[in-house]
Amino acid sequence: MNRAGGDALALSLYCGLIFWLSNQPTLPMPMFFPHQDKLHHLTAYAVMGWLAWQAFRHRCNGRILWIVSLLFCSLYGASDEFHQSFIEGRNADWLDWVADTLGSLLAVTILFLRHREERTPVI
Repeated sequence: MNRAGGDALALSLYCGLIFWLSNQPTLPMPMFFPHQDKLHHLTAYAVMGWLAWQAFRHRCNGRILWIVSLLFCSLYGASDEFHQSFIEGRNADWLDWVADTLGSLLAVTILFLRHREERTPVI
């Protein structure tokens, strides 16, 4: 399997993991502070943003790569919240989707800026 295929597989497996977790009626996690779940969403989708960047960088670059990676993660987050609305014990929360989108935005923006710096000649 080539690098592009491996990156796409990693993203697909991670999306499958998120789907499986969302399909559980409850997730046993101790709550240490209010809205801790938003931090979990932000972190999980930052990882997805990084994986999306890796998977899509073989097809596009620059701002298009930033947009495609962010859109993929945000739309997956929206579909995940919709999916949870059908799971007993779970509910759809638009604030979870916002945290998903912010997490992926953070990751792909850092990658975009880092990539841009690598291509900028030092004078």
